[in-house]
Amino acid sequence: MIRKIIHIDMDCFYAAIEVRDDPSLEGKPVGVGGSSGRGVLTTANYEARKFGCRSAMPVFKARQLCPEIILTPVRFDVYREESAKIRAIFGRYTDLVQPLSLDEAYLDVTHRLESGAALAKEIRRAIYLETGLTASAGIAPNKMIAKVASDWNKPDGQLEVRPEDVDGFMRGLRVAKLQGVGKKGQETLAKFGVETCGDLQQFSKVEISEKLGRWGLELYERCRGRDEREVSVDRTRKSLSKERTFRENIEDVDWLMNVLRKLRTEVEEAVKRKSDQEIKSRVVKLKFEDFTQTTAEKAGGLMEESVYEELLRLAWSRGGGKSVRLLGVGVKFEEEENQLDLL
Repeated sequence: MIRKIIHIDMDCFYAAIEVRDDPSLEGKPVGVGGSSGRGVLTTANYEARKFGCRSAMPVFKARQLCPEIILTPVRFDVYREESAKIRAIFGRYTDLVQPLSLDEAYLDVTHRLESGAALAKEIRRAIYLETGLTASAGIAPNKMIAKVASDWNKPDGQLEVRPEDVDGFMRGLRVAKLQGVGKKGQETLAKFGVETCGDLQQFSKVEISEKLGRWGLELYERCRGRDEREVSVDRTRKSLSKERTFRENIEDVDWLMNVLRKLRTEVEEAVKRKSDQEIKSRVVKLKFEDFTQTTAEKAGGLMEESVYEELLRLAWSRGGGKSVRLLGVGVKFEEEENQLDLL
């Protein structure tokens, strides 16, 4: 059976809430995050993004790019409340919902008679009427394409990629749109004359493996729009974590420290809602430029910032000078098995 998957992504969720709650911010560049020199932006609205401001950027850098940016403190309680309202809306349409964070989720609506596009439009309208916030959506036969499509017509838009359109959509898609292809990845692929997924499809599996190793095998499937992952609705969480995939690979461990502090705070806030579970260990995960990865872990139930910084330095030391494409921060609970599920 061909699936109908919707990826809903709220538009600048935290910043949009701040502007909604304070109309005087309308039309002005707004960033949500710490105001100290060590702070990082949690998000920025579109007015701020025009200057190059983006999530996980150090505040001092954001101020350099946009001196007029208005910084607001993070209000996780408010964001969680709005997220709960949005998830309740999802529940009216399907029980197959996989939240990725407070502001995005996958919905499997294969069982519905309506088209995925019609359902996405209805869901987005309900979100706006009930919260005053806008969302964008991607509709496709699998999760990977749906996520790519949700970013196509932002803000407050949607794109459907029907099963019969997948081949054409993927051939024309720039490889930069694929998850895991940052600036350095694009440069590497450009050396082989690859700018689009169609270009990449010209290489056989053997050829792409010889040129790019394990990463090439992943790209071989992605550039053809293949993704068999199901929408996961397992509510028994045995670990909890947050991750950040960087648009450009990071070579500065101090910059990573700034992002780590933000992610640790987000994880700590989430853990507070799990008071019935004991923390077994603290975890930091790094994925390097060549897609190899390492996980540093330390037993204990307290989420001290110093412990996470220690784990990051340990993980960083294993990279042999390689730049980092992904940072994950999390905890494992007492009943946790070996696998850490990154959100």
